[in-house]
Amino acid sequence: MSHLPPAPPPRQNRFQAPMPSTGLPAGPRLAPAPNPAPIANQAQRRMYMAGANSSATGSAAQLLNPSMRTLPGSGTEPIHAALAQAPDGYTDEGSHTSLADTPYPKHAESSNGHESLSEKYQFASNPFAYGQGYAEPDDDLHTPDPKRDKRADRGGSFFTSRGAVNLGCLFVLMLGIILLFAGYPMITYFTQNPLTTLGGYNLGGINATGQVPVMNGNFGLIDVDTPESAYTLKSLDDGSEMELVFSDEFNTEGRSFYPGDDPFWEAVDLHYWGTNNLEWYDPEAVTTSGGYLNITMRKMRNHDLDYQGGLISTWNKFCFTGGYIQANVSLPGKSTVYGLWPAIWTMGNLGRMGYGASLDGMWPYSYDSCDIGTLPNQTDPKTNGPPAVHTMGDKSNGNELSYLPGQRLSACTCADDLTHPGPKRSDGSFVGRSAPEIDMFEAQVDSGTLIGHVSQSGQWAPFNHHYAWFNTTENLQIYDDQVTQLNSYVGGVFQQSTSAVSVTDQKCYTQDDVCFSVYGFEYAPGNDGYITWVNDNKPAWTIRGAGMAADPIVEIGPRPVPQEPMYIIANLGISPNFGAIDFEHLIFPTWMLVDWIRVYQPKGKRNVGCDPEDFPTSPYINQFIEAYTNPNLTTWVDDYKQVFPKNKLVDTC
Repeated sequence: MSHLPPAPPPRQNRFQAPMPSTGLPAGPRLAPAPNPAPIANQAQRRMYMAGANSSATGSAAQLLNPSMRTLPGSGTEPIHAALAQAPDGYTDEGSHTSLADTPYPKHAESSNGHESLSEKYQFASNPFAYGQGYAEPDDDLHTPDPKRDKRADRGGSFFTSRGAVNLGCLFVLMLGIILLFAGYPMITYFTQNPLTTLGGYNLGGINATGQVPVMNGNFGLIDVDTPESAYTLKSLDDGSEMELVFSDEFNTEGRSFYPGDDPFWEAVDLHYWGTNNLEWYDPEAVTTSGGYLNITMRKMRNHDLDYQGGLISTWNKFCFTGGYIQANVSLPGKSTVYGLWPAIWTMGNLGRMGYGASLDGMWPYSYDSCDIGTLPNQTDPKTNGPPAVHTMGDKSNGNELSYLPGQRLSACTCADDLTHPGPKRSDGSFVGRSAPEIDMFEAQVDSGTLIGHVSQSGQWAPFNHHYAWFNTTENLQIYDDQVTQLNSYVGGVFQQSTSAVSVTDQKCYTQDDVCFSVYGFEYAPGNDGYITWVNDNKPAWTIRGAGMAADPIVEIGPRPVPQEPMYIIANLGISPNFGAIDFEHLIFPTWMLVDWIRVYQPKGKRNVGCDPEDFPTSPYINQFIEAYTNPNLTTWVDDYKQVFPKNKLVDTC
């Protein structure tokens, strides 16, 4: 076998590393092109040639296996690598096909007279052939020269109109961001009007129990169904204009009054033992239907009682101080059958009806004097006097005047007491607080005449001798004595009552013609105040504050027209304490319907809410919350295990 002479070592230059030995026989050396571009080593050269011009896939150079080809005329000695020729007829318009088409120097032909590889085969452009001597159109972009480019720049300046627009845009953008996140909150804080709760309690107008209105589209104190014609009315006292501050039209069908279901009303679930009622008050008995509030009395067993009735109130949810309250009502049953006890009435928020412990020492006081009237039984424990409290009282109780336990939160409370809800006067003494009562009506049918009446009353403590208030012509006014007369009942050992009885519209009963009649009262708080009751949408009678002036015979001061925030109560019960009951002719179920309830106050003298600053209630209620939520606690001391605050008339402060 013949052998070719050994090839000389590869030519090297300062840009080329020595070719490593591969351990393979050396093949013939290709003629180098003049001034070849530096390639790091032979392996890189072969790899470049193998991947030449990836964009011209048909002419890409490929490495061949040494066992597959030999150089012509060289016998059987294998070569290191060979190049595959591009397919016939293929041209690559995106690359040069010969040295004649390129701007680069043409390489000389090989020394053996054959065509050079670049002429015989198709190569991609060799990036290693690029050099600084080859000019390209974008060279000036990479080598800026202010002097050379001055003419092209046309004397340009940094401060151009376009630059000004760009900077202006950035300035406006930054200013907008600053105004949004810094300016807007400050502008809002200093310019917006504070939101009103419209008598609601706490943030956002929730009521005192933390509830918020849930009636769809009817969230305010004024019902959206109240006609605009009812937004104002004239005062019964001086004819001045009064404005609507609360209304409920009861038009939403099927309302529930279980605790938490309604924003302003809540039905109780208890026995009203204080007046010996025969029914159990159940929230099931109260709903809305046909555009009315419906309170139903049924003859059915409930908690071992024979009847079920209903009672709802706005206790600790909606209260008002002074004003005019009206209700459009159809009374239950028939005007000729006696025994039912329907009522709409109001009470001071510091006492919750049906919760005895909360009422103990609070109801029916309306008192702000520090004297014997604040003591138990209106009696001085040192002298057992005055004498009138033992001789000018309730004949059915040995002529004793009072069995009340004394005013729990009186003006005589020691100044250092921490439980009195306040407020305090400038001299450090407390304002007397209590839970007074004003009744819009309590309806009854006279068992003798079988004619329907309403009793319209105020309840008071401490008591006058013989429970006789000063009903002079200055203090008492009856507008139609053919319809209204003073009530013969004036009080007993647990309350004094100022009351008148008026004949009702005999057709406006739910088991008769189901017509409606307007009842109400207007009042102004204080010693100089008044109360005027309304029957069948007409004034019935008025009591002036002076009618409850001081009574020197029993050594008590004046009892002001209630100054406490008052809440609203509506109920239907049955009790022998209120009068005789005609069990034979009463028809069950029976119901009281209320078309609407509205409250008005003088313009500019709006005073709604259960926790006003001058007569706060919320801190006290929260401090003794169990007394207001547990109906089984009937007394403050024995059941609830609390103590009355010290009274400076009898205790050491």
